[in-house]
Amino acid sequence: MIQPHGVILAGGRATRLGGGDKGRLAVGGRPLIARVLDRLGPQVDRVALNANGEVGRWADLGLPVLPDSIPGHPGPLAGVLAGLDWAAETGCPHIVTAAADTPFLPPDLVPRLLLAAGPSGLALAATQEGTRTWPQPTFGLWPVALRDDLRAAIAAGTRKVLHWTDRHDAGLAVFATEPLDPFFNVNTPEDLAAAERLT
Repeated sequence: MIQPHGVILAGGRATRLGGGDKGRLAVGGRPLIARVLDRLGPQVDRVALNANGEVGRWADLGLPVLPDSIPGHPGPLAGVLAGLDWAAETGCPHIVTAAADTPFLPPDLVPRLLLAAGPSGLALAATQEGTRTWPQPTFGLWPVALRDDLRAAIAAGTRKVLHWTDRHDAGLAVFATEPLDPFFNVNTPEDLAAAERLT
């Protein structure tokens, strides 16, 4: 199995934190995005960043920066599509995505997504609480073979990840939330304070 490329999704506008790049916020003295890189990087063969706006502001990371190819901030599916187009150019058959604001993502995310892939090659991470399973739609394994289908879906107005992945029978890799939710993400100042306490 060819190792997937990794794509960190940082294309959001962080409106609940006053705007700007959430990945630059520090937790435990280090930017969130550095923590994501530490965890995702060893699991993939290379990493790129999906981000919009001035690309030079990410130059210190030394990563390819992939802006959305579809205007209007249509959401994370546009970031996935940018990653799939990049992988197609390099000949890689799939990518794994992770959000830029999740400092505790699992160190075994990629192998477990690969094992969970559905018939189309798609898989999403998920967590379980009691009898309920909660997909984590910004953490997934995405096959390049579906990129034209995804492009058409976004053009037709699809914005929610699960609306598209459900049509393609995505598998689920289910992760425990104890002692720590590995997909804890920073959306508010309160979340940032909580992440600080957890480091």
